[in-house]
Amino acid sequence: MTALSHDRPINGLTDSLTLIGRCIRLNRRNADVMLMSVLLPLLMMALFVYVFGGAINTGTAYINYVVPGIILLCTGYGAASTAMAVADDMNSGMIDRLRSMPIRSFAVLTGHVTASVARNAVSTTIVIGAAIAMGFRPNANVLDWILTCGLLMLYVLAMSWLAAGLGVIARSVESASALSFAMLFLPYLSSAFVPTDTMPSALRGFSAHQPLTPVIETVRALLTGMPVTRGWTALIWCAALLVASFLLATTLYRHRTRK
Repeated sequence: MTALSHDRPINGLTDSLTLIGRCIRLNRRNADVMLMSVLLPLLMMALFVYVFGGAINTGTAYINYVVPGIILLCTGYGAASTAMAVADDMNSGMIDRLRSMPIRSFAVLTGHVTASVARNAVSTTIVIGAAIAMGFRPNANVLDWILTCGLLMLYVLAMSWLAAGLGVIARSVESASALSFAMLFLPYLSSAFVPTDTMPSALRGFSAHQPLTPVIETVRALLTGMPVTRGWTALIWCAALLVASFLLATTLYRHRTRK
């Protein structure tokens, strides 16, 4: 933290870059967090492909159907670790130390969110590579891959800011983990693993219209060469979630650090 000094003005970019570097270094030291954010989605993919896949009829090879859902599940695990990292800073005295320095308030959360995006980029790449080794055969061209990466980036940013907000209000790392459970559970109530029209009618309406379903279906369409029918819906949901999560996280942070 030597780059932070009272002797000279520090702009928001410098603050953010300094704290981004700190969070990335913490990621490298906490290899177990990175391992779990990759290992759990891989285990889930193996479970659904090799154990359940033969009994699930989606009209196509099941691995081609399930991989987009696994990718979003992977980002959910990564975002959950962001909530715990923010909660640790909020409750360990680290934030009090930073408040004594001339640091823009948003830079603390920006560091954690950027580190989350970097961590998720690595874990998603590993998951896609493992999926290809297991038989996943995407039909995407270069433009499709660019659009997929852009949509996933927007989704990861939204989930990371939401996780940061949950970490701000959590009173311990354990409670942050509990609060972020919804982000891990929501993919199971979508079209990630089975088509929504196979679900009971009471659940079908929620599953078909919740935010993750159009994102998953758009990623699936882009990667497998299917017609993209819900692209704008996915984009609007991700953008709305990003704006709402950013405002929520920064507002909660200012409120808690005002004391």
